[in-house]
Amino acid sequence: MKITLNRINDDYLFECKNSIGNTILLDNISQSEGTKAVSPMESLLMAVAGCSGIDMVSIMKKQRQELTSFSAEVEGERIQMDEAKPFKNIMVKFFLEGKIDPKKAQKAAELSFEKYCSVSKTLEPNVTVSYGVFVNGEKVGV
Repeated sequence: MKITLNRINDDYLFECKNSIGNTILLDNISQSEGTKAVSPMESLLMAVAGCSGIDMVSIMKKQRQELTSFSAEVEGERIQMDEAKPFKNIMVKFFLEGKIDPKKAQKAAELSFEKYCSVSKTLEPNVTVSYGVFVNGEKVGV
């Protein structure tokens, strides 16, 4: 896997491109005026949501669950460590709608984070990644 990064303005705007030409833009959001993209730390939260979301949808399809809507919210808590501010905790909340067995939705999330999600696995053991599942507006599990 290879990614290229190119600076595309006189400030902090970068275009990142994968091997087949798909791109995302990264920017320095601390420079709020003129920000045109997400920050690298925001993109990490997006990667956690995307990786686990792909896992969950795949698992739910195999379980023959009828998803009519799937979304997630991700929040990261950062700590000061020397000059850096890495994530300490990341919380992912999944919101599923449709004809879904709540136990199967909870199991899909569990499998994603404990077995399949390469992004969250990459962050271990330095970052605690937790999750919550909501099916048709109701919280599942404990």
